[in-house]
Amino acid sequence: MKRKGVMKWLCAVMIIVMMLSLGGCGDSSHRMMFGTGGTAGTYYSYGGVLAQYMKSYAGVRVTAVSTGGSKVNIQSIQDGDFQLGFTQSDVMTYGWDGTRAFEKDGPTHDFRVLGCLYAETVQLITMDDSIQSVEDLRGKSVSIGEAGSGVYFNALDVLNGAGITLEDIKPQYQSFEDSKESLKDGKIKAAFIVAGAPTTAITELATTNGVRLINISGDFRDHIIEECPYYAPLTIPAGTYPGQDEPVETITVEATLIVSAAVDEQIVYDLTAAIFDHAEEITLENAKGAELNLETASSVTNVPYHEGAARYYAEHGITVNTKE
Repeated sequence: MKRKGVMKWLCAVMIIVMMLSLGGCGDSSHRMMFGTGGTAGTYYSYGGVLAQYMKSYAGVRVTAVSTGGSKVNIQSIQDGDFQLGFTQSDVMTYGWDGTRAFEKDGPTHDFRVLGCLYAETVQLITMDDSIQSVEDLRGKSVSIGEAGSGVYFNALDVLNGAGITLEDIKPQYQSFEDSKESLKDGKIKAAFIVAGAPTTAITELATTNGVRLINISGDFRDHIIEECPYYAPLTIPAGTYPGQDEPVETITVEATLIVSAAVDEQIVYDLTAAIFDHAEEITLENAKGAELNLETASSVTNVPYHEGAARYYAEHGITVNTKE
């Protein structure tokens, strides 16, 4: 009888251990990989801050990692490697619809919107005094972002708006960091950088070497927005960068945080609350936090939101689309 009692006890212990092990496996949903962007851009620095708030207030162990940006993040969520990612709102639309950057790969519906976080500014920078407008890029060596990236398509939109094709310039397909170094070394004459302003790479260049931002304004800007309605006008205030004494007119898309459609509703609700309930504290750590607001966050209409995020917005009187 004693032996049977011991065996029963051992069986009970084994069952408990197995249950705990299964619970540990289930806990993996509380560990998330967060695709950001290059180390010299806003995605990376801001993503690191948000990851800490998600860990502190949502109980989710989020790891923010440097990536190639918008398209990579969308595809990594599709592949199951990431659960969260930053993306430009225009690239997000390409991914959902299977157009432009996703024309060959086809559409993906494996992600959902958590919220728009801040304006991503199209910034055309140069150290060449002969370049005063987009038109002056003809014949020049210009970085237009990595091939197939969001920056690449933003650059194409601006160039096409001025009637400039890639054959009219000497295109270089570089990251923010590489663009900065190439400008310093005189290897290129201008570069497109699309990120929240101020952007680390531009600030560093402005501090050490001096840099100018080219205006995208007036009828030229209106034409781009008419042709590509995912853009909006934006003014970069004077003093955003060292030596920038005048405001600069340009266009913007939205930096959007997306999440895997497979993530549990309650977890996404908690992640959303961790960000928007702590906007003031986040702002103290990264200036982009000042742009966190529910009106902007809930502004996407062409790609569905995650049910968890939708529940958070609903509690604040805002209805968002969750249907494909």
